[in-house]
Amino acid sequence: MTAFQTLSLAMFKGFVRDKATLFFTFVFPLLFLVIFGLILRDVGADKTKIALVGDGPIVAALKDSGAFEFESYTDESAAVQKVKDGDLPAALVVRGQQVDVRYAQSDQVKSATVLGIVNGVVDKANLAATGQPPHFTFGAEKVEDASLKPIQYLTPGILSWGIAVSAVFGSALTLVSWRRKQVLRRIQLAPVSATSVLSSRLMVSAGVALVQGAIFVGVASLPLFGLQLSGQWWLAIPLLLLGTVAFFALGMLVGSFAKTEEAASAAANIVVLPMAFLSGTFFPVDQAPAWLQAVSKAFPLRHMNDGMLDVLVRGKGVEALLLPASILVGFTLVVALVASRIFKWEE
Repeated sequence: MTAFQTLSLAMFKGFVRDKATLFFTFVFPLLFLVIFGLILRDVGADKTKIALVGDGPIVAALKDSGAFEFESYTDESAAVQKVKDGDLPAALVVRGQQVDVRYAQSDQVKSATVLGIVNGVVDKANLAATGQPPHFTFGAEKVEDASLKPIQYLTPGILSWGIAVSAVFGSALTLVSWRRKQVLRRIQLAPVSATSVLSSRLMVSAGVALVQGAIFVGVASLPLFGLQLSGQWWLAIPLLLLGTVAFFALGMLVGSFAKTEEAASAAANIVVLPMAFLSGTFFPVDQAPAWLQAVSKAFPLRHMNDGMLDVLVRGKGVEALLLPASILVGFTLVVALVASRIFKWEE
């Protein structure tokens, strides 16, 4: 076997035999996806529940609209008391042709929604009762917007973060461990090039990243979460590999100056964890202050997140890869150059 094949096989065996590494590579980031996916699964899906007293054509029209979930009462005072107690935002009271709404003053958003919908249905019924044609016409149609369900946003971001964690920690800890155990010194004395050592470790990291991506997408696509991939989702694969190379280079930089595994782990955490929060991994940064958005664009993870989001779920084409791919390649070249300058074969 060639040196590249031998080293790759040795590194792969070392990876799969390390239970802690397997946990933090696959299970740990997947836990974030499952927890956030379950918590935010039904966000925005609930209908507004209001109390209802009485019946008639207005109530029938409101039920047909599907805008509300009704909680029926026979006693008006009991229905109004639910509003006063803060349990419901409004109560609809219908007595023949009289339609009254009792709403909570403190919950202005839901109250305004209830008043607007009920008023619209009543006005429409009054117009129909006159038998006169409408003087103004109103038209409405659905428009596909760019908003995403929580799982659509979380999957690309947490996947990118998981790739970054795996690549940085994998390369940094391996480099430090091999230096301390004199493995690098033995490799240096053997007829093995540094290129073979790095490329074999990088190939293992790339393979792990592809497996991570398949597991993440597979879990998120379960009916429990409901991830829907775009038609060109496969464009995420080259971006995933470029991100692996970029963060592998960052791990090499950390491993080049760290003296112990503990120091390498701490330094990697200091780099990766703040980057995850500032790059929109767990929540959008679009509503953050302008200065924070500017800072986030300095991180490669931000651009990897944006690129994965565009091609994985937003349905954008290869043009969406140009900016994130260019930034990841540039970041890799700069960091790899710095790492090569301070790299040491032994302590």
